[in-house]
Amino acid sequence: MSQTLSETTMQTIEATVPALREAGGIVVATMYKHLLSDPKVRMLFNMSNQTGDSAQHQALAGAILAYAENIRQPEVLLGAIERIAQKHVALQILPEHYNAVAQALLTAIKQVLGDAATPAILEAWGEAYWLLANILISREEQLYRGAATAAGGWRGWRRFEVAEKRQEAVDITSFVLRPCDGQPVMAHQAGQYLTILVPSDPAAPVRRNYSISCAPNNTHYRITVKRAPHGVASGWLHDSANVGTVIEAGAPAGHFFLEAKDKTEIVLVSGGVGLTPMVSMLEAQAGKGVPITYVHATRDGAHHAMGEHHRSLSDRSIVFFDAPRTEDEPGRDFDHQGQVSAEWLATQTRTDVSDYYVCGPVPFMRSIVTGLKANGVAASRIHYEFFGPESESF
Repeated sequence: MSQTLSETTMQTIEATVPALREAGGIVVATMYKHLLSDPKVRMLFNMSNQTGDSAQHQALAGAILAYAENIRQPEVLLGAIERIAQKHVALQILPEHYNAVAQALLTAIKQVLGDAATPAILEAWGEAYWLLANILISREEQLYRGAATAAGGWRGWRRFEVAEKRQEAVDITSFVLRPCDGQPVMAHQAGQYLTILVPSDPAAPVRRNYSISCAPNNTHYRITVKRAPHGVASGWLHDSANVGTVIEAGAPAGHFFLEAKDKTEIVLVSGGVGLTPMVSMLEAQAGKGVPITYVHATRDGAHHAMGEHHRSLSDRSIVFFDAPRTEDEPGRDFDHQGQVSAEWLATQTRTDVSDYYVCGPVPFMRSIVTGLKANGVAASRIHYEFFGPESESF
């Protein structure tokens, strides 16, 4: 962040920190109300994340407060900025979308703070917003160009055909996607995701991110999708996307991926459908020399996706079933009954040298990540991926 704000602007932003701590959630809810009134902007969002005090709202409220609190040292936010840029590129956010956000944010600040939102405060927040927005726009353009110029890459949406559809568990299905133009595809980083334009409503297609569950290659992608309760996108994929169905996708994106270089040992830990990026990592690294332990937790054998496949790929594979069925056989279908814990990992893996990659539901990740830190694992060796909004750090 080479650009800077004036001293007056920074002081003004700092003066709003107490108000944001008190009313940041209301500001964000009001901002979204204005922002989502525009149908063109509305279709960029997962509307299931916009109800009540949602994780999406909490995440943005936290981000705004963090920006205000660190207005003099914005470099501490670089990691968050990279994650936001990656998600924006996946969703095909463009520079013109930032105008709508600016207007909605400033309108919300004015409405919620009332007379306390003086012209000076609104001007300062406008200046601070556009400083951050221009940093994001610049980084996002780099990512767009990088994807467009990579071998097999593209910019915007590209048409893919469902070449294979395979049920992996009672509620999980894999889809192999091949480009309709017959040309090569960009090799993703193992752990990244695709953004799919789901035409459940042709007038307003929704955008969803799904981890790629195969090794990097130049011919196809595979996504492995869990049917979510009342899920518009996952329901459409499970029920309506068959072999031959055409789906549009953005180029692979995401900051969570495995770099095995200089790693002594790797431990992959997943819960439920969080196994999807792990399978990509396992396929990519199989037989390449770095020892990999894979620990996966799920409900039972009916919900265990790709079990034989992932067991065949890791040097050491351990499966936890929370509630095994009578037909689930210990030693064959699973190794331990119950839930995996950080304490168990600390006794079964080399916490002094291992890098840990964690993916799954937020409570699962919170327990594993905070527990690993408590057991002395450096934060730099713990890598994790959220399915939805990052409402908190661990």
